[in-house]
Amino acid sequence: MKLTVLGYWGGYPGAGEATSGYLLQSEGFNLLVDCGSGVLSQLQKYIKPEELDAVVISHYHADHVADIGVLQYSRLIQSFLQEGIKTLPIYGHNEDEAGLLSLTHLQHTKGIAYDPSGELKVGPFTITFQLTKHAAVCYAMRITDGKDTIVYTADTALIPELVPFSHNADLLIAECNFYKGMDGSGPGHMTSEDCGKLAHQSEARQLLLTHLPHFGQLSQLVTEAKEVYNNKVELASSGWTWGA
Repeated sequence: MKLTVLGYWGGYPGAGEATSGYLLQSEGFNLLVDCGSGVLSQLQKYIKPEELDAVVISHYHADHVADIGVLQYSRLIQSFLQEGIKTLPIYGHNEDEAGLLSLTHLQHTKGIAYDPSGELKVGPFTITFQLTKHAAVCYAMRITDGKDTIVYTADTALIPELVPFSHNADLLIAECNFYKGMDGSGPGHMTSEDCGKLAHQSEARQLLLTHLPHFGQLSQLVTEAKEVYNNKVELASSGWTWGA
């Protein structure tokens, strides 16, 4: 499995960059996880929008879905320019009816509700879900292609359930919107220390900090996470890759 970070900012994108968006590729299948502001622009550095095979959404906050409409328009335009553009499945939870409905656009994209209590099989990927603690209903994802396993916390405060959910992940992608000593539990976000604790307790093999804040010295987040987690810790950045 190969992961490419398309967007990693929390709330709104930095100049020329994007909020949450991750391209996962395995066996020629292209899966997009979240589709925040600026993601479609970043995606085109690696594949064409019409080469996407599926999209899965953690929740319906704008920094995770802002480019869904742009993606839908790309499919619409390409349907005039070439034949054989298939309907793109976009999977989201059904606990926000308007959010799920927004994933469907004519025949170009189809919103499909996933069952958070079950498994979602998409191409070579199997995805399971964990409800997080956030201001909106949001689901973390455990994604495997049978060889590698990635856990994406999506947006959440640190909750005990994430520890077994993340157990032995090859890569833990943890949202890190606050620095050590701050309290992100109200809005439903983690600190650098929380991320380190989660990685340590779940025995994840590598930690990637994402959904980053727009203030402070970002390298400090890595330093603080490493105080409680001894394995590899990195900051997400545009084009950051993992796997092959």
